[in-house]
Amino acid sequence: MAEEGFAWLYLVFFLIIPLSRILPRLVRKFKDKNKATPEPFTQTAYQSTNESIQDPPRKTFQSEIPKQMSPQTLDMLVMGELNRGTKNFNSIQKNLGIDSAALEKILESLEDQGLMTVQNKQGIFGPKIELILTDKGFKKFYS
Repeated sequence: MAEEGFAWLYLVFFLIIPLSRILPRLVRKFKDKNKATPEPFTQTAYQSTNESIQDPPRKTFQSEIPKQMSPQTLDMLVMGELNRGTKNFNSIQKNLGIDSAALEKILESLEDQGLMTVQNKQGIFGPKIELILTDKGFKKFYS
């Protein structure tokens, strides 16, 4: 198996190195197991007062989203999902709760306007279709 004089190499690589990594973990685990009772807390060692600690002021949020920020149409909702990184039809449909026929019409209109592109990719589990916003789509969404 091993040539004369090289048996120590096998000993080092296959026994000592793995054991040197495993033994400290086992020792630490054994010590933690035996030390089941926590150390007693002494009030005198840790003197503190609550006078200097104050709660940070709470932020007040507006209850309604301003009209200029909320999407006005289903096209803008779909573009928002595409902007967030959702790339397939089923995920968009699930997130927005739109029926498939309406979503298909919206995606066709976005593609016709040049706001979105459809890319066919070959994946590990077969071909997949990704929907991606174009630069023109990003500009329209943020304007």
